[in-house]
Amino acid sequence: MRIPSTQALRALEAFSRHGTIWQTAEELSLTRSAVSHQLRGLERELGFTLMEKSGTRVEITPRGRAYAADVRKALGILVDSKTLNSSRGLTGMLKVSCPPGLASSWLCPSLGSFVASHPDVILDIRTPRRLDDHSTPDIDVFVGFGQKPSNDAQLLRKVEFAPLCSPSYANQFEGFVDRRRLARATLLHIGDCLDWDEWFSLANLRNATTNRGVVFSDMNLAYMAALSSQGIMIGDEFVCQDAITRGQLVRPFDFVVQSDSAYYLSVPQRSQGNPLVEAFLRWIESVTSTAAP
Repeated sequence: MRIPSTQALRALEAFSRHGTIWQTAEELSLTRSAVSHQLRGLERELGFTLMEKSGTRVEITPRGRAYAADVRKALGILVDSKTLNSSRGLTGMLKVSCPPGLASSWLCPSLGSFVASHPDVILDIRTPRRLDDHSTPDIDVFVGFGQKPSNDAQLLRKVEFAPLCSPSYANQFEGFVDRRRLARATLLHIGDCLDWDEWFSLANLRNATTNRGVVFSDMNLAYMAALSSQGIMIGDEFVCQDAITRGQLVRPFDFVVQSDSAYYLSVPQRSQGNPLVEAFLRWIESVTSTAAP
């Protein structure tokens, strides 16, 4: 059996994550027509439909999404193998800047696999004062949250915000089956009340009062309060995904706030081509793909 081209498989895997041809083309540094041509060629080779039109949009089919998930796993195995074998002899220190919430809940719990593959590399993890900081001197890799910092920055993950709380806290309000029960709940805020304002508007609860509850200066504090059943927060689902998977946090409502900001990877020009940086980027791509919903 002939194996499809790796480039076409990468195009399908990227398309399944992004959902648009133009974002797929941007990630792979290809033209939109080239991506479409690869996907159509892959369809002919596989013998089943990968894309279908929905109005003016082109969307991946359920069968295409299932196949893309298998492709993602296979590519992850290849990346891990390449990283393991190319890591022989890699030594030195790699300095990574990452927002504190993402570092504590996602990056740090995943580091074991990188350390196992690169035992002679010392990781120096820093947390910036600003989530969108991509300029601190001597940092090799920036993981930042905000608008795209530069043309060569790589999208790590788009962000959705949703109300999150512990199962026991949700049970106190009968699972928030009636959204109006939020009026009696303790709202947990990060910095200000804007996230709750936006969510209440989306949920058509325009008369709800958001100027109440507890305001935290740091996401980690709100996160710990939510885990401890002290209230309900508007949480970043990427940062909180492990707690959601473990059942420590639940999402009582379907309404989500689509953020204009996202997580990006950025490498200063002086660090580009550094073997340590390239190994870290391959690793972070593999763990992100594995964790993708």
